[in-house]
Amino acid sequence: MAAVPKPKSQKPVRCQDCFFHEQMLCALNLGKPCPTFRPAERGLAPERQLSFVFRAERTHAAYAFPPAPGA
Repeated sequence: MAAVPKPKSQKPVRCQDCFFHEQMLCALNLGKPCPTFRPAERGLAPERQLSFVFRAERTHAAYAFPPAPGA
């Protein structure tokens, strides 16, 4: 069996690497990264989100319901 490659290890997140800490905008002294941590090298740009890809339209109904009475 082939060995499964390990994911690249990421460096631990530190408060000193935060955008707010570098810009002296942080008022917290937690000793660990807070929930508002933003990497300084990225600035305040949001993380890239996955794009939504539409599937092809269905050629037949997914569920077969009986027709409505009188239809």
